[in-house]
Amino acid sequence: MPWHHIADITDLAEKPVIGRECAGRWIAVYRLDDGYFATQDLCTHSFARLSNGEIVDGHIECPAHFGLFDIRTGKAAGSPVSCDLDTYPIRVVEDRIEVEIEGAT
Repeated sequence: MPWHHIADITDLAEKPVIGRECAGRWIAVYRLDDGYFATQDLCTHSFARLSNGEIVDGHIECPAHFGLFDIRTGKAAGSPVSCDLDTYPIRVVEDRIEVEIEGAT
């Protein structure tokens, strides 16, 4: 599976989550104390952009209905969300953040 440049480390210096389109998908990229992570950017419940949400104790809070998802695993963390998020492997090469997207070229 190919790796795609999705952001630079400096892109996350001021904001801990950003949304980016990469290989035809909207992906949220997160900066946490223990590294960088990526999930789909659309909430599975309301289809709101999670990159517009807030990070709360390692979870992303949907800006529409305040559902929580674990950023590291994508797991839905309670009502009103029940479907998990897709997650993507991330690697950092020098100052570039790259994401691996299955099926993308």
